[in-house]
Amino acid sequence: MLSVAAVSAAFETGPVGRDCASAALTGMFHPDFVFYPQIDSPRPDAAGFIDAEKKHVDAFSEIRLTVLDTVAEADKVGAYVVVEGDQRGDYYGIPPRGAHVRFSMFNLFTFKEGKIIEKRAHYNLADIMNQLTAGSAA
Repeated sequence: MLSVAAVSAAFETGPVGRDCASAALTGMFHPDFVFYPQIDSPRPDAAGFIDAEKKHVDAFSEIRLTVLDTVAEADKVGAYVVVEGDQRGDYYGIPPRGAHVRFSMFNLFTFKEGKIIEKRAHYNLADIMNQLTAGSAA
């Protein structure tokens, strides 16, 4: 299915974010694209996506995204992804300590006219922050 292939390619391109300004990745977005990094926080257009993802990707070196499973129905594709990396930059005010993080996220993509018109990403930010501060003085 074209949509599953497009989602897999998006994760293989990057990681998604590090090279998200590339023509190959931005060409996947529909002109009316909207990104929801959390449930009620829409960021319109590819630039909104790039801005949101850049702080995540820039905070971690050698970030790896592994797609464990995909499901597709009608115009939607879901991807269950495991993310791993070592903190090398500031992340939501947490200074870099070299901590290793591993977390999962679920992404739901909606397609229109063969392009991604919506991406919703769901992950546990508190879990990530706990991993980054584990063992630090309170």
